[in-house]
Amino acid sequence: MKSITILIADDEAEIADLIELHLEKEGYRCMKVSDGQEAISAVKTHPIDLAILDIMMPKMDGYEVTRQIREQHHMPIIFLSAKATDLDKIAGLVRGADDYVTKPFNPMELVARVNAQLRRSMQFNQSAPAHTPVLEAGGLVINPEQRTVSIYGKPIELTPKEFDILYLLASYPKKVYSSENIFHQVWGEAYYEGGNTVMVHIRTLRKKLGEDMHKNKLIKTVWGVGYTFNG
Repeated sequence: MKSITILIADDEAEIADLIELHLEKEGYRCMKVSDGQEAISAVKTHPIDLAILDIMMPKMDGYEVTRQIREQHHMPIIFLSAKATDLDKIAGLVRGADDYVTKPFNPMELVARVNAQLRRSMQFNQSAPAHTPVLEAGGLVINPEQRTVSIYGKPIELTPKEFDILYLLASYPKKVYSSENIFHQVWGEAYYEGGNTVMVHIRTLRKKLGEDMHKNKLIKTVWGVGYTFNG
C-alpha cells in the first residue's frame, strides 16, 4: 500500500514537531519545512498527498504558497493559523484551502480533519468515471477530467472548491441548490458553521466568470432558496 506523505509548513518548530508526532502515530509520513519557499520546493520534488500550511510564514506566506500549488496540483490543503476571525477563515477557503484550523488547536482534531480530507480525496479519485462528459453552455466549457474551465476559449483559473461548485450546478441546469446542500456536497460536511462560505465562493466565482454585469448570469440566485445554473 502506498504510504501517504503530508507536508507540514510552519516556522514554529514546536508546532511542526507536535503535528508530526500525532500524524506519524496514524501511519503517515511527514515532511517539515519552515518557510513558504521550502514548501513550494517540497511540492515540486516530492509526491505530497496533503499540505498543512501556516499562513504567516517567512519568505512566502501560505496564501501565495497555495496559489502556486494550485497551478499544478489538486491535493487537499489545510490552513493552520492564528488568524481566527470568520473573515480570515473565509479568505483562506476562497484562496484555495480545503479546510481551516485555528491556533491554538487540538492535535487530535487536526488529525481527524486530515483523515477526512484524505478520505474525501481518495473517494473522489476512485469514483471518478473514466470518461466524464465535458459540459458546455453559452460559451462556457467545463472539462471535469482536466478540471479546466474556459469561456469562449479563454481559460478561467478557479480554486478547487470554485470548480466543484460550478461543476455541481452545471451538471443539473435549472435545479436549485440551497447553500446548505452545496456545502454538504462540495465540502462533504454538515453545514454547521461558516454560513457565508458558499456565498463568498459564489461571489468570487461569478466575478471570474465575468458576471459583474447584471445580464445573462450563468449562476442565478433564487431568493430565499439558493442557486441554480442558468446555462
